[in-house]
Amino acid sequence: QVQLVESGGGLVQAGGSLRLSCAASVRRGNGYIMGWFRQAPGEEREFVAAVSRVGSVTKYADSVKGRFTISRDNAKNTVYLQMNSLKPEDTAVYYCAASSSLWGGVLRWDYWGQGTQVTVSS
Repeated sequence: QVQLVESGGGLVQAGGSLRLSCAASVRRGNGYIMGWFRQAPGEEREFVAAVSRVGSVTKYADSVKGRFTISRDNAKNTVYLQMNSLKPEDTAVYYCAASSSLWGGVLRWDYWGQGTQVTVSS
C-alpha cells in the first residue's frame, strides 16, 4: 500500500507561482512513475504531468507545457510540481498519483492522494 500526501496548494494571483509537493510512503523512492492530475469544479479529472522512475523523462499536458515543471527527489520520496505563470483556468484540486506501469505504455494509476486546492484569482 502506498500513501500519497499533497501539500503546497493555496490562493495566488494570476501570473504568480506555487510549488506543490507530494510525499510518498514507499520502500523505494523510485519504484513508481509519479504524476499530477487536477479536477476543476464540474469537470473531469485531467492529466497534468508525469515523471519517470528516475526522473529523467517527463511528459506534460499541452495546457501546462512551458509553465509547469514536474520533478522528483527519490531520496526524500517526494515529487514536486512547480507551477509558474498561473492562470485562473488552472484553478482546481490537484492530485498526486503513483503508477506501477511501464513508461512508454498506457499508464494505469494505482494510488492517489487526497488532493490540494489551488485557486488562481484574476
